[in-house]
Amino acid sequence: MEMVPSEENQLVPKEGMFWSCRQSIFDEMKKRFSQIENASEEPRVLCLVQDTTNAKTVNERLTLNLPASTTLSKLFEDVAHKASYVNGTFDLAWGKTGDMGSLDPSSEMSLTESGFEPGKRNFLQLTDKDGEQPQIASDESGTAGSSGLDDSSQERFIGPLPRDGTVGCSSDYSSPSYSYSSILNKSDTGYVGLVNQAMTCYLNSLLQTLFMTPEFRNALYNWEFEESEEDPVTSIPYQLQRLFLLLQTSKKRAIETTDVTRSFGWDSSEAWQQHDVQELCRVMFDALEQKWKQTEQQQFSPLTADLINQLYQGKLKDYVRCLECGYESWRIDTYLDIPLVIRPFGASQAYGSVEEALQAFVQPETLDGANQYFCERCKKKCDARKGLRFLHFPYLLTLQLKRFDFDYTTMHRIKLNDRMSFPEELDMGPFIDVEDEKSPQTESCTDSGAENEGSCHSDQMSNDFSADDGVDEGICLDSASSTERVLKPKSSLTFELFSVMVHSGSAAGGHYYACIKSFSDGQWYSFNDQHVSKITQEDIRKTYGGSLGSRGYYSSAFASSTNAYMLIYRLKDPSRNAKYLDCDDFPEHIKHLVQREKESEEQEKRQREIERNTCKIKLFCMHPVKMMAMMENKLEVHKDKTLREATEMAYKLMELDGVVPLDCCRLVKYDEFHEYLERSYEGEDDTPMGLLLGGVKSSYMFDLLLETRRAEQVFQPYKPGEVMVKVHVVDLKSDTIAPPVSIRAYLNQSITEFKQLIAQATELSAETMRVVLERCYNDLRLLYVPNKTLKAEGFFRSNKVFVESSESPDHQVTFTDSLLWKLLDRHGNTIRLFVSLPVQSPGTNRTICQKVGGDTEEGSKGNRNSVEAILEESTEKLKNLSLQQQQGSSTSDSQKSSDTSDFEHIESPSPSQEPDSSSVSAVVAVDNRELENRIRAASGGSGGGAYSDPETQFPGEERSDSEVNNDRSTSSVDSDILSSSHSSDTLCNADSGPIQLANGLDSHSITSSRRSKANEGKKETWDTAEEDSGTDSEYDENGKSKAESYYLYFRAEPYAQEDGSGEGGQKCVLVHVDKRITLSAFKQNLEPFVGVTSTQFKVFRVYANNQEFESVRLNETLSSFSDDNKITIRLGRALKKGEYRVKVYQLLVNDAEPCKFLVDTVFAKGMTVKQSKEELMPQLKDQCKLDLNIDKFRLRKKTWKNPGTVFLDYHVYEEDINISSNWEVFLEVLDGPEKMKSMSQLAVLTRRWTPAQMKLEPFQEVVLESSSVEELKETLSEISGIPLENLEFAKGRGTFPCDISVLEIHQDLDWNPKVSTLNVWPLYICDDGAVVFYRDSTEEPMEQSEDERNELMKKESSRLLKTGHRVSYSPRKEKALKIYLDGGPVKDPGQD
Repeated sequence: MEMVPSEENQLVPKEGMFWSCRQSIFDEMKKRFSQIENASEEPRVLCLVQDTTNAKTVNERLTLNLPASTTLSKLFEDVAHKASYVNGTFDLAWGKTGDMGSLDPSSEMSLTESGFEPGKRNFLQLTDKDGEQPQIASDESGTAGSSGLDDSSQERFIGPLPRDGTVGCSSDYSSPSYSYSSILNKSDTGYVGLVNQAMTCYLNSLLQTLFMTPEFRNALYNWEFEESEEDPVTSIPYQLQRLFLLLQTSKKRAIETTDVTRSFGWDSSEAWQQHDVQELCRVMFDALEQKWKQTEQQQFSPLTADLINQLYQGKLKDYVRCLECGYESWRIDTYLDIPLVIRPFGASQAYGSVEEALQAFVQPETLDGANQYFCERCKKKCDARKGLRFLHFPYLLTLQLKRFDFDYTTMHRIKLNDRMSFPEELDMGPFIDVEDEKSPQTESCTDSGAENEGSCHSDQMSNDFSADDGVDEGICLDSASSTERVLKPKSSLTFELFSVMVHSGSAAGGHYYACIKSFSDGQWYSFNDQHVSKITQEDIRKTYGGSLGSRGYYSSAFASSTNAYMLIYRLKDPSRNAKYLDCDDFPEHIKHLVQREKESEEQEKRQREIERNTCKIKLFCMHPVKMMAMMENKLEVHKDKTLREATEMAYKLMELDGVVPLDCCRLVKYDEFHEYLERSYEGEDDTPMGLLLGGVKSSYMFDLLLETRRAEQVFQPYKPGEVMVKVHVVDLKSDTIAPPVSIRAYLNQSITEFKQLIAQATELSAETMRVVLERCYNDLRLLYVPNKTLKAEGFFRSNKVFVESSESPDHQVTFTDSLLWKLLDRHGNTIRLFVSLPVQSPGTNRTICQKVGGDTEEGSKGNRNSVEAILEESTEKLKNLSLQQQQGSSTSDSQKSSDTSDFEHIESPSPSQEPDSSSVSAVVAVDNRELENRIRAASGGSGGGAYSDPETQFPGEERSDSEVNNDRSTSSVDSDILSSSHSSDTLCNADSGPIQLANGLDSHSITSSRRSKANEGKKETWDTAEEDSGTDSEYDENGKSKAESYYLYFRAEPYAQEDGSGEGGQKCVLVHVDKRITLSAFKQNLEPFVGVTSTQFKVFRVYANNQEFESVRLNETLSSFSDDNKITIRLGRALKKGEYRVKVYQLLVNDAEPCKFLVDTVFAKGMTVKQSKEELMPQLKDQCKLDLNIDKFRLRKKTWKNPGTVFLDYHVYEEDINISSNWEVFLEVLDGPEKMKSMSQLAVLTRRWTPAQMKLEPFQEVVLESSSVEELKETLSEISGIPLENLEFAKGRGTFPCDISVLEIHQDLDWNPKVSTLNVWPLYICDDGAVVFYRDSTEEPMEQSEDERNELMKKESSRLLKTGHRVSYSPRKEKALKIYLDGGPVKDPGQD
């Protein structure tokens, strides 16, 4: 720069050069500000970065919202800064595209040029660079410098984070799952953010505001926590103290608030509840006051002891002044904040500024006319003036802008986004009423004779707190002392703004953040959860809300949803204005606390470093003691630990100390999914685990197994490439399959070599060995080609084989006809079921016991033994019969095709063998009858009638669908069975009586070949008789029981429930059964245990939620059942062929509950509607007390809650009316004879709407001969008297009764559609039961005042809520905000 001498002979810049330099600086600044402004207007790119370099951060994401012009190199710098990594030590790659190509960290291309899409989520993955993990940036390094962030880039964090399509909750703005690495380093501003737990942004805003209030922070530091008096976890002041210290001294970018919320008594669910920040402020201040009152520390300063009231509490006068005599009645109220109305009720224009709203707040109203005030002095009603006067302003003035309101037009909560400006300095002098100070004391009194500390009369006031009015540390204006007024002149009522709490969103939900001015440097900052950034006055002005247009009624709907909600001002008083305490000025107890927190933070940092280098992998172990069960755990081992050290850790983790020596354990590579041992690590005991596992990864494609051995055994080496085989040895003589023995083989081994390997492990002969491979479920393959390799046979990593080696002739039989195949086939298809048997009536049992056993105990024992002997004998007979059948069919086994199931049916005999076959069936039938007769004889002989007719009818049926669940009575016997004349002869209690038909058996087994193959092309009738029916008959067309045709594997034994619930009455049976058995045969096999024939009990399947459903399709197998399923047996007549269970509901069209359940009944295919009505009538009379005439009620279709087709008496089920299982119908009582005569008619439910009375008339049914609109209108005109030209109609919406608010029906329905028939759009009335509203078009709606309309709204909302129908206003159910001083809410034991 050129310099010239001045008059004082000093060198100064040349004048032209000076202005040139100044202009260049100005241009540079202008360019800089232009860039900032353009950055805020240009599109933004949302980048979601997943850190995959370690397990800690793999499920977390870093969020960056960058201008689209940001370069790739700048992106890498920002990611490095946010993840606290050194730039250049990691790579970034696309996360959700096909190519995983890395981005260039040195590229100067913009994000949009590199393929990033503005306005959408761009997924990236942060990965290792050259196989090495990223280096962590040290806390001492200049993070600001390395990141390159400046004020313009920090501006990206002002306001709410970008949302993803939805509005209404803070989770739209900030993810509930934060990356821990993104909050490691402190912001460049020097301030620390707060992590949003889920929806706690409102809490973060308030906490940051209190932290940035010097008087509050300093007073909190002066309070000392006494650990001997209180639990630190539940101490709210102590946890706030810790949080403030961390905010002031921590090196992290953001810290958690979970300790503070835990001291509130909140659980994790509270983090998902968004509340109002003003409500939180009041509740938290109250909780702090209560806590401080409990401590009573002597060292408290007066300010700390009553901190909240001294800082935030003000006073005002609520008065009424008579305008005739001047008499004034008043009371003093306290306040913590001043609520300012945005838009007055009923007004179309909002207030433009805080000053204007404050003036309206103190503006008195005149009480005149009907609202006149009764004056105590005048002794009459007089005109008066009612209002509020401020007497005392607090040191910290809180203004709440009431932006949330209720719109009575739409019946919805709304947010008022109108513009309301607020000054940086607020002079409250004009809002003191000078007239109040000058008014004579004689004209002032209180209603109660003393100052009232109760709630404020104005509905606008927030009065959760009140204090002793004698304490006044603020600006007192109600004192008569002139000296006080001199000390507190009006000039002292200037307040400066330092906190603006902003809400962005709607009344349904949104996001809070705070704009706060630091009293240290006067700079404004945006505290947006974990992000802290510098902002300007222009950013504060943006929170005024509204738009630049008019301030009309609808302007709020088009305004910005981000605006100020709470303002906090501080009195400008140099004598009271405090500064923040420096660390050197901390009290001693705070210094000790700082030291503890630093040590805790260092420990946490070291722990993070350890976590970053820790391998976490699943660990399994077959515990040799704990029931030989495979135990699972997670092994966490540092990557530098050796295999020997890791084995010792796994040894302790699996609790093998004292069970197995450490040298008898080793770690091997394991695949849990395939149960495959991949390899062992011989000679690598000193190798680091990081090398063995392939580094520290978020997840591994394999697991580890801690293998054990006995002392005399030697570990077998597992080499890569080997396959694992589980070998089950089959013993045909004992009909058993042994537990597996594991061996290892190579895929290139031949079958011969494989047999030799098995022979060594099992000590079986390889020459006679048969090997069967189970490739998948029940897919059995005999390995018989000697030179074929295991790979060619389909072996994989883990395999299962069955081996058998004996000299039996079974080797000569075709595999699918052999005993080996039958045993394996049975093994693969057998399931285990837990069957609960019915509880029997104690009342009837006592009668039976007297009949049977008499009075002697010996008789009781004899009868019990006789029944057991009968059942055992019947079991032996069935076994012998099965063996005869098996031997008789063994000669033809070789002729069966190899692909036919051996366990399906008994081989059908040839015509010449038919007499033998019939005799076999006769033997079975006679044996069953003999069994029943002998059981009846043992029961006393008087109950024979109960078994004489297997299709005995019962008066009523047990409910059998989803309603049969836990609400059933403890007895599973139908009440109609117990009350019938013969039930006492057939039932007996096992505990009190001598007979144990179902509950006293040790075991029962029916085992035979249970197979019968049908002739080729022949299909038995009963197999397809009911393909489309809801149930099937247990009997074929000849009346013979189908279950007698064949048997499948069935074995049952008594079972004691673990909880002991079966000991008191209900017994359980553990059943092993072939799941290919039909339900009919299954029930036949259960007969000896239940004690009645299969037609007299029902089978219910129990699901996970203890809900029971009846199984009714008797010809279906148990293939849908699986191991350990539960079954409940209940007594009651089972459905016969062509029968269906039906639920009958009563239709009451004009009742509040139009659908009422009546009875369960049974309809049969081929029955007419009239016949079903005749059978229903006695049931309705007995169970529902409904005595109906057959011509005075109808049945009609029920579709959920909607009435449908009317069933005529001559209709036949299955022919004219489709019927299904668990069917439902409506029963409708008629006022007169049935009007419906044919299916061509149409029954419509009509309802008149009378606007003049704002009333809906009751339903009235009309029957139309056709679907003509003209006929409908003529019929409606005839019954209502409305002229045809004035009649309008509309179809109801939704489900019956199509309820709608009377405030909406006049406008919302589609009145008078332009159609000529009812069965076209938009009506589509094609079936009976449609709802049609009609009205007189000339009738005007009733005129209503605002109060009448509001009252009607409330009534309608209540009515529609009770009926469960749509309500116009359905507010979001909010959880009340509470802070619990005793550590948490007390849960009501009966609440669950």
